[in-house]
Amino acid sequence: MSKNIGYPLDLKMNHYADVSYDEKERLFEEVKADERYHHMLYGCYECGICVASCPSAKFYDFSPRVIAQALAREDVDLIYTLMEDSIWDCSQCFSCDRCPRGNSPGQLITIMREVAVRNGLASAKKALEGYGRIIYKIMSTGSQVSPDMLQPNAFPDWGVHVNEIAENLELWRKALPPETLHTTETGWTVSDKTIIELYLIWHMTGVMDLIEGIDEGLFMILVDVMEERLEDAGYDITFD
Repeated sequence: MSKNIGYPLDLKMNHYADVSYDEKERLFEEVKADERYHHMLYGCYECGICVASCPSAKFYDFSPRVIAQALAREDVDLIYTLMEDSIWDCSQCFSCDRCPRGNSPGQLITIMREVAVRNGLASAKKALEGYGRIIYKIMSTGSQVSPDMLQPNAFPDWGVHVNEIAENLELWRKALPPETLHTTETGWTVSDKTIIELYLIWHMTGVMDLIEGIDEGLFMILVDVMEERLEDAGYDITFD
């Protein structure tokens, strides 16, 4: 049974009444079934130390204490609301690990995020849509971020400064001494062996399945990139 006591007024409301209770409960049970879960939650004193130490709580309407309380009380409706509205505000710094009770809201959020991704929740798709270009860059070059990504449309929060960087990118890049850093298309040179190993890890650990559930278009692009390079390296792998 849901027990919305002790929470801010807004969180007492069932924001996702259109989602069945059974579905919300199924997702909670998936969170709870994770082998890490019972090592991260021992009950909440409601002391607020996790909130006081949380950087995200200073800038967002976010409370690691509410997350720990909701899970401890097994408040299925609220847990679903948090998975759709709050868990992506966490910076995953784990400052909350100073909890005197031994709780780790940050690591609980990690589990909740993984469940959200596996089940294709709207919050997960929205939170990860901005990472599509970064994921593609990793899989095509082995580098996470390259200089040519420093564009106003990719980093609007940089303000006018990013315009100056983008306009003079070739000049800034040539100022760096190593020859391999003159290009703006890659961050640094990554060996083919390393990239192939990265492909195999993503394939064998189910990362590609997660990407397919979140962004099918990105999945298809990555498959095209990976299958060709794996075939050239002598691997016969088919992505379903």
